[in-house]
Amino acid sequence: MTDYQTVTSTDATTGRTSSIKLHGPDGFAGMRAAGRLAAHILDELVPHVVPGVTTQELDDIVYRMTIDGGGVPATLGYRGYTKSCCTSINHVVCHGIPGDRMLKDGDIVNIDVTPIVDGWHGDSSRMYLVGDVSVKARRLVDVTYEALMRGIAAARPGNHLGDISHAIQSLAEGHRYGVVRDFCGHGVGQTFHDAPEVVHVGRPGTGPELRPGMFFTIEPMINIGKPAVKVLEDGWTAVTRDRSLSAQFEHSIGITEDGCEIFTKSLKGLDAPPYSL
Repeated sequence: MTDYQTVTSTDATTGRTSSIKLHGPDGFAGMRAAGRLAAHILDELVPHVVPGVTTQELDDIVYRMTIDGGGVPATLGYRGYTKSCCTSINHVVCHGIPGDRMLKDGDIVNIDVTPIVDGWHGDSSRMYLVGDVSVKARRLVDVTYEALMRGIAAARPGNHLGDISHAIQSLAEGHRYGVVRDFCGHGVGQTFHDAPEVVHVGRPGTGPELRPGMFFTIEPMINIGKPAVKVLEDGWTAVTRDRSLSAQFEHSIGITEDGCEIFTKSLKGLDAPPYSL
């Protein structure tokens, strides 16, 4: 039996009520195990993300490592999705489907993995630089990672989800970047996508109050251009409407008594590029 309680929260803007889980020690232990495997997979992908590799080859590596690590890929078969990870290249915002596309010099790519270990979901993504990447692309990636970490710094008891959102939005828009509104972070644990929704734009002091035991992802998607996106005919791949570059980083975290714990932190210090093995 899972050791969690629930707290009911009502969004003052929409009036929508949600039930947010507050997990105990067993939940933290479960998320640590799932998060470690997610981080390990993303660490081990580093030498493979090079010009000439196909995104299907990367997906094959993710599948094999997930199974070898005692997990199963959460995305495989999820709502009809047929791959073990998402690979989002350049102007693809999220949910890019692995296939025969070959990475080329100068690409930036987000790889998003979610292994399930003993019922717990370790959801995380990182950006990778392929070969010689332009200065503007590197800057976007750097700012997006900083935005994630600013959001995480605001994730502590007594703060609100709006404090996380504002920290991300103010940094990104300060660099004249667009913050995607169409997709957001989410509660996570034994359910892949749970309450609360963690949007990346907002006002301080708004939204549910953060309490110890809450688990959720923070996963800002930042565009060099405008925030608008569209989903392609495959029903999954989201791209920037203006074809501008987009970047994303994602961690799964748990609110603790005095801050938060990052479950998906790199085991090798490879949380953001450039990665040095």
